[in-house]
Amino acid sequence: MIRPYILLIPVLLLCACSRKVSFTPSAIPVVQRPIPRVEKMPNHPRPYAFKDWRQATLDFDRLVFDPGQKGDFWPLIWFDKTGRNFPDSTFGLYTAMGDVRMGSGINNGENHEALGALGAVLGASLAGIDKSRQDNRNYVRMLRNYFNRDNGWNVVMNFTNKGAHIGGGYGNDFWYEVHNNVLFYSVADLYPDERDFSRIQRSIAEQFYRSDSVMGNSYSYSFFDFKNMKGERSHIPTQEDVAGGYAFILYAAWVKFGDEKYLRAARNALTVLYNQKENRFYEAMMPVAAYVAARMNVEAGTDFDIQRFLDWTFDGTAVGREGWGVLADNWGGYDVSGLAGSTVHNGGYGFLMNTFDLMMPMSALVRYDQRYARAVGKWALNATNAARFCYPGNMPDSLQAIPQHKSVTKNVIAYEGIIKESVYPEFKGITPFAQGDGPLWVQGNPPQSMFSVYGSGHVGFFGGTVRQTNVPEILRIDCNATDFYKKNAAYPTCLFFNPYDVEKTVETDLGAKNTDVYDAVSRTFLERNVSGRFRFSLPADAARVLVLIPAGKQYTIENGTLKAGGTVVDYRYMAKTR
Repeated sequence: MIRPYILLIPVLLLCACSRKVSFTPSAIPVVQRPIPRVEKMPNHPRPYAFKDWRQATLDFDRLVFDPGQKGDFWPLIWFDKTGRNFPDSTFGLYTAMGDVRMGSGINNGENHEALGALGAVLGASLAGIDKSRQDNRNYVRMLRNYFNRDNGWNVVMNFTNKGAHIGGGYGNDFWYEVHNNVLFYSVADLYPDERDFSRIQRSIAEQFYRSDSVMGNSYSYSFFDFKNMKGERSHIPTQEDVAGGYAFILYAAWVKFGDEKYLRAARNALTVLYNQKENRFYEAMMPVAAYVAARMNVEAGTDFDIQRFLDWTFDGTAVGREGWGVLADNWGGYDVSGLAGSTVHNGGYGFLMNTFDLMMPMSALVRYDQRYARAVGKWALNATNAARFCYPGNMPDSLQAIPQHKSVTKNVIAYEGIIKESVYPEFKGITPFAQGDGPLWVQGNPPQSMFSVYGSGHVGFFGGTVRQTNVPEILRIDCNATDFYKKNAAYPTCLFFNPYDVEKTVETDLGAKNTDVYDAVSRTFLERNVSGRFRFSLPADAARVLVLIPAGKQYTIENGTLKAGGTVVDYRYMAKTR
């Protein structure tokens, strides 16, 4: 008698020989793991409308990067010719409209933030714009000036020079340095041949490696002095979650440069954060930790339970920065679920930039751990709907701070966020409420500084990943777009979530080449050797993660990973439960 297990390998090695070829995997379908906070969000956020985030990205880029724009507070870009750190001109973007701290005539034009510039360049690039050759300018190369070598820190800082702050480029608030280096590394992955970038990346990796070695088993600092290699504490809370950003930089450096010490340091950073006894989410790096941990589990043999990082990201139990997380609420008939920010400040305050930035690790995480496909898909549906309320053109005049000035935004600049009860007493009792903190930052800032240029500039994190399908409220989310420094080649991978209580038929375009369509959630081929418009069933309240494989590839299993033509299709094909 032939033993049943002998039959499994031939089934896997079948090549596409007709339009419908059955495939019976030896692995069971993936059981979805919920994120409790996401479970509290509605399947059908209301009022609902799909905002074309890619078009919003293109519109932002077209207007904001045009130095010839006219109007009150325009243009929003200027050029800094001081040559700080590199003997070239760079560019500055206003942090907020009319921000009196900024512009070509302030501090020799040097007062501009990397957070806005890096986010805008990265977001536009994700949406398909080549920022290295736009209008005869190389905006990618101009980002080098944020690499602070003149002050000896040798990392990307939030300013090219800011002498009023420790260390120059900002240097007294840990997340600014870490987040900006994560953004710079991400840009560099999209433009790997840009002059000096590889050398800068090596320097950043060395500084992060050295500082990780200094901090050892504790990241409990308000900031880190990269010149003197010393962690510091101040009135600003300690920011342990920056370890997630450290892990991203060091893991990417390991992939890029191949030096094992970077992998060891990345593992240490994640381990230190994982071993925290309480939720230390401060700004933006906790979800990055979840993404890197998911990758390391399948690529580097670690065994982190990423549920811990995800719960800390979403559930609003953070200490230090009390209540930091993701909203799951309805204010005045408006579902604001999915917005990232404070869950407690004035009843809750969701920020646009933080919500955009959350998409970067969450969409890519699903490639490495499809157990969270449904949770990520449901969060994305809510977040992409609620984020549009920050735009004055998408919110009733009665629910925003300065509707009389909304024309100044040219429909591309949004409020900083949505709050349950405004911090401005004249708007007390109005909920939800679109506002910004610009007038609170510095005396003299006009009301229009409520419109956030730096937050709006990260729109490409949605614009480069999210598309509409033929079914309202079912989105197509690109899981490859923000998966930077891939260790292995990748086939196109997209997430679809069905919020309805009935099965839906969804269409997607496969292109002209024949394709095998594998679903990494059910672990089945939906169809093989197909092309063009493809229709597939999406079960009720469920998700699929479709991997689009060129037809005719040979399928193999190597160390529990399903591959096609040597390229990974399913990292967790025969994974352990955890």
